[in-house]
Amino acid sequence: MEVVLKYFADFTETQLKQLSALKDLYSEWNEKINVISRKDMDNFYEHHVLHSLAIATKFEFTKDQQVIDLGCGGGFPGIPLAIFFPETQFHLVDSINKKLKVANEVAQSIQLQNVTVQHTRAEDIKTRKFDVVVTRAVAPLKDLWHWSKPLLKKNCTPGGLICLKGGDLSQEIFESNCKPRVWPIENIFTEPFFNEKYLLQVPY
Repeated sequence: MEVVLKYFADFTETQLKQLSALKDLYSEWNEKINVISRKDMDNFYEHHVLHSLAIATKFEFTKDQQVIDLGCGGGFPGIPLAIFFPETQFHLVDSINKKLKVANEVAQSIQLQNVTVQHTRAEDIKTRKFDVVVTRAVAPLKDLWHWSKPLLKKNCTPGGLICLKGGDLSQEIFESNCKPRVWPIENIFTEPFFNEKYLLQVPY
């Protein structure tokens, strides 16, 4: 938790309680449904919560915006972002129902009022549009953009696809035919874990 407070200071008492509760909740659920590697649980706040909140260092989600977390797994980056932006609506989607169950139970346990979940694939969502798609290391950028584009409203601020990725992205970006904005997270957070991790935005 300290590693989060090192970079973010303006939490309300409610937000602090919600953030503090996350590790125990995920540890408890992880015993039943493995959504986070055991090794990663030792660095839970750095590897999962702070990593998710890298998005909040560059983008300000506003009241009543609709954000979809594509392939949310156990709830990252959606749940930390929903805590950070309590007036923004977050819709968490995954094709694996047991992971989604964890995300839903955690959101309910900390009384997040701005989170909904849906067990589906991105391409099966036909009736809703969102201001922003967020995602973390789910698939190549080419695929992410292919899935995201039909879900997005145009010309939103912030808008488009915002994703967290790692490694050498040059070939992946080239193959995507996208021109994303790219921020090295090691320039935002100094922990070695963030070396070669990146925040990308494909505007729409």
